[in-house]
Order: sequence, then structure tokens, then C-alpha cells
Amino acid sequence: MDVSIIIVNWNAIDYLRECVASIDKHTHTIRVEIIVVDNASPAGDADLIEKEVPGIRLIKCRHNFGFAGANNLGFTQSSGECVLFLNPDTKLTSPAINVMLCHLRSLQGAGIVGCRLLNGDLSVQTSSIQRFPTILNQVLQSERLRLRWPGFSLWNIGPLFFDGVAPAKVEAVSGACMMMRREVFAAVGGFSEAYFMYSEDLDLCYRVKRAGYTNYYVGDASIIHFAGRSSRPEWATMMKCTSDLRFCALNRGRAYGALFRAALIANAMVRLAVIGAVSAFRKMTGGGNSLREKTAKWRAVLKTLSGAGGASICPESGAKQAAAVKVDSVVL
Repeated sequence: MDVSIIIVNWNAIDYLRECVASIDKHTHTIRVEIIVVDNASPAGDADLIEKEVPGIRLIKCRHNFGFAGANNLGFTQSSGECVLFLNPDTKLTSPAINVMLCHLRSLQGAGIVGCRLLNGDLSVQTSSIQRFPTILNQVLQSERLRLRWPGFSLWNIGPLFFDGVAPAKVEAVSGACMMMRREVFAAVGGFSEAYFMYSEDLDLCYRVKRAGYTNYYVGDASIIHFAGRSSRPEWATMMKCTSDLRFCALNRGRAYGALFRAALIANAMVRLAVIGAVSAFRKMTGGGNSLREKTAKWRAVLKTLSGAGGASICPESGAKQAAAVKVDSVVL
């Protein structure tokens, strides 16, 4: 088996159908197996994909293990030379998996390989390439700045806009689509289940890099990623803040984690003040107010960082849950 494709599903059956169909269409020249881990989807319709697509291996969780725990569970049931962790809200329009596999096999010392992620309108998602969270790159986080100066070292997303197809060394790639050799994944202990959702991809890239491997972005492989369709924006913001704080505390120490929290609280307050001033000016000049989304986002950040929403929103990790799991209707 060349590649085991592990897809964690939570209430995304329609996207999952399209994702699986696109894999079948664009991976004829390599041997793949598809393992779907259903994370106790409330809709309870995960059985449909197993009936509709023969050969899929379905793992049904009775409790939500989180993204990390569910992927780790899928890995235990895989057999491929390489593993591809793929979001259900993705769609192949070309043999991107084949291209990634070719690069992974040819790059000496490669850890994780990621590809170009595209929005539904085929614009580039800048999250395809990521840097590990620091106080400076988070305080200065701005999509407008990232697009204006893509090569700036704080985010270094320049390879996303280069015409060349040579693989680029990067710190991290998006967890929406990441491929690695199974022995590398096993050697670093898989995804850390200290994270329930978000930043577990950064943590994995960090530990792979620390183990002496190099992570790569390959621009000649592209997939569509319909991001953020299964999470409420405010909840997702709170979860991301909590996970980034956890990343800093676990990998940079508690002192840095405390400084990280303080800096981001100040940053959120400043941004809210600026948004408030701009909104007031627009109302005075009759320009209307189109900043509600940004206001909601930074209020959620401030709420989480100040302790009002951080600790209580992250359920226990899958490793600590006494949860029964069904694999192909057999209880493990």
C-alpha cells in the first residue's frame, strides 16, 4: 500500500462524499486506502459513506476524540508506506496526492510535505505555509500585511506566489493536508492529544523538525479546501487561542506562555479600540459599519485570553476518555 489517507469527519458528510469521489478520480496510478474516522457526528450519518463507497474503512467513535486523537486512531488501523492526513472539506482537481508522494519519496530527510491549498474561488489560502507561533508574528498578524509582503520573515509565505515548482523548506504546513512516512509519524509519537482542535498540526511539525527532519511545501500540488465550514467563527477563534497558548507553554516554557498571553491581551485591546474608533467615525460620516465580524473576533480573543472562555471550552483529550470505539462494527 502506497498511501493511507486518514480523514476525520464531524458532521461533514456532503463534503466527505465529494472528497472521496475526487480521490477515486485522481489516484489511479498509486495504491491507496481510505480510512474515515467519524468523531461522533451528531447527524449520525457516517454509515452512508461506507455503503456508498465500497472499500472504505469506517471507524465510528462514540465520543469526540478531537482532531488529534481521531487521526491517531486512524493511523493504528492503517498500513500504507506513507500516511496522508486530509480534511473532509477538501477536493482534488488533479493528481495532487501522487505529486506529494513523489516529492516525499525523493526528498532526503523529508518530514512532512504539504501542498497549495485553494479557496472555492481558486484563490490561494495563505495558511498553506505557517510559522510557529511567536509573540511578534501573532501581534503583527494581518492578512493584508501577509499579502502585501509575502516574503517577510515573520510569515514567509513567498513560495505560495512563486512560479517555480521546486519544494520549499518551511517550518509548518496546514493540517488540512499533510503527508509523511509512517515511520516518521510513529517515531515522533503521532499527534499530541494535549490539543483537542487547532495547533496540533503546528505541534506535529515542530516535533518533526526538532527530530531532525525537514518540512516541505510543494507548489506543484494543489487541492481545494472549503475551510471553516463545520465550526462557529467565535468558537473556532476561542479554540485557536487556547491551542496557541498551549503550544507556547508546551514547547517554549510556561514563562514564554505567560508573556504570550499578556502580549495578545494587549494586542486585542488595542485592535478593539481602533475598530471602535473607526466604527464611530464611519457612523458620524454616514459610511455605515461593516466591522462587526472583526469586533466579534477580537472580543472572542480577549474573552479567551483573559480566562473567561479558555479552560472550559476544551474537552478531555481522546487519550483520557474512557470511550468505546467501533471499527467496522467491531468494538475495540
